Formats: sequence, C-alpha cells, structure tokens
Amino acid sequence: MNKANDQLARLCAYKLLVKGTVQGVGFRPFIYRLAKRLSLNGYVKNVGQGVEIFIESRQPALNKFLRALKEEAPPLARIESLVFEKAKPLGKNEFIIERSNQEKSFVFISPDIATCPECLKEIQTPGERRYQYPFTNCTNCGPRYTIVEELPYDRAKTTMKEFKMCPDCQREYQDPADRRYHAQPIACPTCGPQIIIMEAKTRKAVSNSLDYAAQLIREGKILAVKGLGGFHLIADALSPTAIQRLRKIKQRKTKPLALMADNLKTIEKYALISPEEKAWLMSPQCPIVLLKKKKDLKGIAPEADTLGFMLPYTPLHHLLLKKIPLIVATSSNRKEAPIIKDDSEITPELCDYILTHNRKIAMRADDSVMKVVKGKPLFFRRARGFVPFPQAVPEALKIDHQVLAVGGELKNTVSIFKNGYVVTSQFLGDLDDYQNFGYFQETISHLSRLFSFRPEFVVSDLHPNFRSTSYARSLGLPHFEVQHHYAHILAAFLEHQLPLETKVLGISFDGYGYGDDGQAWGGEFLIVDYSGYERFAYLDYLPLPGGDAAAREPYRMALAYLKKAYGREFPMVKSLKKVPRERLESVIQMIDRRFNSPLTSSVGRLFDAISFICGLAPQRIEFEAQAPSLLEAAASQADPVDRSYDYLINKSSEPLRIDFSPAIRQIVLELQKNIPPATIALKFHNTLSLVTMEIAKLARREKGLTKLVLAGGVFQNKILTEKIEKLAQKEGFEVFRPVYYSPGDESLSVGQIAFALNRIKSSNY
Repeated sequence: MNKANDQLARLCAYKLLVKGTVQGVGFRPFIYRLAKRLSLNGYVKNVGQGVEIFIESRQPALNKFLRALKEEAPPLARIESLVFEKAKPLGKNEFIIERSNQEKSFVFISPDIATCPECLKEIQTPGERRYQYPFTNCTNCGPRYTIVEELPYDRAKTTMKEFKMCPDCQREYQDPADRRYHAQPIACPTCGPQIIIMEAKTRKAVSNSLDYAAQLIREGKILAVKGLGGFHLIADALSPTAIQRLRKIKQRKTKPLALMADNLKTIEKYALISPEEKAWLMSPQCPIVLLKKKKDLKGIAPEADTLGFMLPYTPLHHLLLKKIPLIVATSSNRKEAPIIKDDSEITPELCDYILTHNRKIAMRADDSVMKVVKGKPLFFRRARGFVPFPQAVPEALKIDHQVLAVGGELKNTVSIFKNGYVVTSQFLGDLDDYQNFGYFQETISHLSRLFSFRPEFVVSDLHPNFRSTSYARSLGLPHFEVQHHYAHILAAFLEHQLPLETKVLGISFDGYGYGDDGQAWGGEFLIVDYSGYERFAYLDYLPLPGGDAAAREPYRMALAYLKKAYGREFPMVKSLKKVPRERLESVIQMIDRRFNSPLTSSVGRLFDAISFICGLAPQRIEFEAQAPSLLEAAASQADPVDRSYDYLINKSSEPLRIDFSPAIRQIVLELQKNIPPATIALKFHNTLSLVTMEIAKLARREKGLTKLVLAGGVFQNKILTEKIEKLAQKEGFEVFRPVYYSPGDESLSVGQIAFALNRIKSSNY
C-alpha cells in the first residue's frame, strides 16, 4: 500500500443528510465554521431533500460534530431529521461549501423574519454602508417565503434575481465567515431595491425620502406602503380625522384597526403587556398581538376591550417609525378581498400616496394575529412569520403518497402532505369572493412549485356547495370529504402528535359546519379518533331563520331563542323594540312555517342571540364574529362573579341534547331588573363552561374518555377557553387545543390531511 492510500485508510468519513428548515437560514456557513473549528475536511451543499454534509478526519469526531450541530444551529434553522452513514474517505484537504444540486426539491424554507438586532444596529449607525437602508437583511432575518419562486433557495429563484450584487455585497455573499454568506436577499444602497413615493392619482414620483413619507402621515394623508407580503394602508394613529377617512376607505365602521408602534414603551402607554405577550411582540415572527386596553385610542377599536399592536418588522418600518412613533397599519385589501401586492392594484380611492419599492412580491401574506392564553398563542390569523413551517405527522400515519387538502369556504387555508410533513398555507380569506378564490388557486400553484408537489389524493369539507369542494372534485383525483367539526378536532390531533390509538371527547364550538344530517352543526361534543367519530351531545336544534342572513343579523337568532324559551308570547326585550315591527313579524313567520330556516346547533349563533338580547350587538353586524366579540368584551369588564344560569340536558335522547331555554328566561328576567349586561355576559360564559364540563364528565363516566380537544372558532374567545381549560384540568382531564394553528376554519385543511392519511393507510391504496 503506497503512502497516500495508507493515509486514506486511516481517515474516518461520514455522509449526513439534514432535513428541515435548513436553507436560507445561515445553515451552510454554520456547518463550514463548525467543521473548521473541529479540523474536519469535506463539504456541505444544498440538495433537493435538505442539506448534505460530508466530513472526514483522522480522529473520530462525529459525536462532537453532531452535538454542536444540534446545540449551536442558527436561530432560524429547524432540524426535522438527521440521517448519517459511514462513507468512503475521499482524501479532502479542506472543508468547502459546494454549489447547490439542481434537483427536484422537498426542503423547508424559513418564513419571513423580522429584522435581527445586528441589521437593526447597522441601519441606525452613521458610517455603516447600510445606514438607513430600508432593505438591509442577513441570513438571520429578512424576506423568505414572500420572495421565493422555486427551491432550492438560491437568489436566481427569488425576486431578488433582478438585482446584480455590487462588489461589496458579492464579497460578503461569498465569505463563509460573514453573516451574509449566501443571504439570498442581500442588498445595499448601491445595488439593492429602492423606495419611491408617488401620488396615487397621477402616479407621479414626488420623493424617495422617508422623512417626506412621515410628513405626509402627520398631515393626515393615507399612504399605501409596500411591505413584505403586501401593502399596508398607513395613517397617523393619533389623528381622528385620518382614522375616520381610513375607515371610510376600508368600509369599516367599528372593526378594530391594527397598530404599529416604534417600541414597547409606546405600546405600554395604551395597553397592558404580560411577559408572554412581550416575548411574542419582540419575537422574530413579530405578529400582531391583541392586548388588553389601558387607555383608549379614539377610533381604533371603539367596541373592543383590546388593541392589536405589532412592532416594526422590516428596516423600512423601523426607519419610518423613528419619525412617527405610532401608526395604523392595516391590510390594503378592499373588503373581503386579498391583500394587495402589486402597485398596479392600488387605486386613488384607496390612498393619497403610494410608498413602494422595486422588489417584487412572489407570494402575498397578511400579518399574523394572535392573543396569548395561559402563556400560549391563540391564533386569529396565521400568516407572515409562521408560514410555511412544516408539521410532522405521527409515524403511524406516514405514507408515500402526496395529498392536497383544500379546507373550507371561510377563512380558508390549504395544506399539502409530502414525505411525512404537512405544510399549511397562509390565511387566504373567504372563497365566496372571486379574488380570494384566485388567491387560493395561486397559493396551491406556488406551494406545488416550491415543494415539487403533485397531489395523488385530494380532501375537502363535506359541504357539497363549497367552492373548495367543487375545486377538489374538478381535479379528477381520489377524493375524500370530511365533516367540518371532525376536521377541526383532527387538526389538534396532528399538531399534538397524538398516537393512532387515541380517543378523545372533541368539543367543537363554531359558527357553521355542514352536518351528516344536512343541518347546520356548531355546538358539538364528538367522540373522536383518527378513524371516525360519534356524536355524543349537541346544542338542541333551533331554526336558523333566513339561513346565512341569521349570521349577519343577530336579532334573527334572538327571536329563535326567545320563541323556543317562551313560545309565541315571548317578552319584547329593549333591543328588539328597535327592530321594525314588519321585520320581526317576517322572521317569526319564517320560524313558524319553517321557511328558509334550516336547523342549527351552533354555539356561534347562541352567542349572537345572547349578545343581541343584552343590547350589545347591532341589528346587522359589520364583520364576522362581531356579536360574540362584543359579548366577550362586556364579560371582560364585569366584576368577578361565579354564578351561572340554568340549562337542561336531555339525557334520554341519544345523542344528548342541551337546552339553553332556562338560561334565556333568567337573562330576560335579569335585564328587566336592570342587571348590567356585562354581568350577564360573564354569567353566560360561566354557564357554557359548566355545560361543557358536565358533558365531559358524562363522557368520562360512560365512555372512559379522559382527554378533551377544544376546537372551532368560538374558542378564539379567551375567557371561555381559559375557563374551560381551568375547570377541565381541575377535574383531571388532559386538554388539547390548537396552539400554532387557529382554532377556527383556518385549521380545517390540517385536520383534513389527518383524516386522509389514516384512510389511505388503512385502505392500502
């Protein structure tokens, strides 16, 4: 054996494949620096499945390497799996970063991430070459999902391909020791994107200065500002006149507007912040967090007890907020339409000026919105900052097929399954709007390109008339349909990695879901496992007078509940006296004749009825869940009270039926005694919590169930969620709820995937 072969034989070599969010997050330069530190030779490169690493050394160093890889990985990296094997030594004399393989991909890309401390310091430091540059970023922050057109994640496959790097950026990009090594959106004032301010009417360029933008905002102008995933409409949060104009533009009379503040001190002037809320506000995801009001801001959230705040999450926002510390930053979409991402979509009716830039947006995405409940997120909208993180499925559900889930009709998302992971889209809106349906199709196409996804199965809601269901049928693939509330509960199964043998009492409180019997379900207690469900209990059916109109006009459900509680001669509460008599009579006849009045068990509609009876909800709501949110806001302002109202559980029926008629009668009596609506609202929350616990205990006694899943849009109610969780844990139940997904209809596509995987696996497709 010659000397070279002898040296080769003494080398230890390994090949590793790392899967997860490991592209575009500084992972390869991290591996490079780690290998240099441990005196390892070899290479690292992006491949279609993730990142491939080859290391060799005269000393067995694999354990040290693996330990450091897991403990020191970049903050945005998320290792989902790591496979390694012994390899044939190659006699490498250095460690290098090789070029990416051009192959079909299934890797995960980081969501768009808020500006990191290092980049923020640069834009604030005179003398730095990126001082006050609005598009500063590095491998630890900046745009990702919204600029990527294809994977692997390289600059040529992003919207940054139009910007040729200057020599300084090229040097940083090629230096493995630099934090901008292979930062695909790398840019500077010399070679990167630039801002421009235009008049909305004339499209005439008037400035490229953020000082001028701030001046316009202070003057009361409305600006459309291009961010990461689309345009915001921005106005001075302290100008009632500007807020009034913005509300007129957005066709929002009372719906809360989102706020962006320069720092936590500004937020603390107006809202209370817990440590957990502070952590989320300052997190790399930088969502809008709904915070308890401390001081009102006129016109921002006139009926709510919370304010939605976020901190700046791009350099552009940081620089603008230094000049005007508190602004309204609401999505630019017209009512019910998707967020606007292109200059051409902005019309003079929307704003006075447009602050735009020349970096294109590949995929639009709204800001994420959450509350914090018992230290954990409670999502109202999951989008920027959280998409497209992957969700692993339990080992027993892994299959070789690819599955598309198309969600429901309202608050839609889509999910794809491939190679053991689910990727769920950003919030897409309501598909009954043709523009949102286009966004739905656009997103499926985008995810398919990113992940080389080709569905072999499709799964949808059970409702025959949903656009998503019709779309699923049009694909000509094997097609599963899943009951709405069952999908809600299965979403939590998947998120919490519940084993295949798990059986729970799933509690789905929602506005509407098409039931097995064709009725409008929404107050469901289901015995659930991956294979199916049994309806254990539900809110007793009531007419839904006018169908969908009942969800828009809460007085209709108030009439339905009063008529059930009292019969034809029900008392005329104050709120009903404001409704024209002919309208009331029309709805009463509709109920009596069962004309256009499908039956419903919806808890959402029960909230509508109570809210209107208490005089809180308007005759016609402006936005979905307005009436329930008003009832929750009132309850949050009440003095603490443990009392509740009566109810009936019909235990002779199967499933069990829950009747709130006694509670309705007691509420009417208390209103007649001038008991404050806030007290009634809190007692109603107490009552619904106690009903839930009584059904749960019956299910434990009769079926042996000790696990509860809370799902459905009603569980976006913080008071109700906290009360039920507290009671359930006190009674010894294990409680699961969506944490990193919304409990509302956004999670339907996740649950649909869970159902399809089990069905495909058990049917041996």
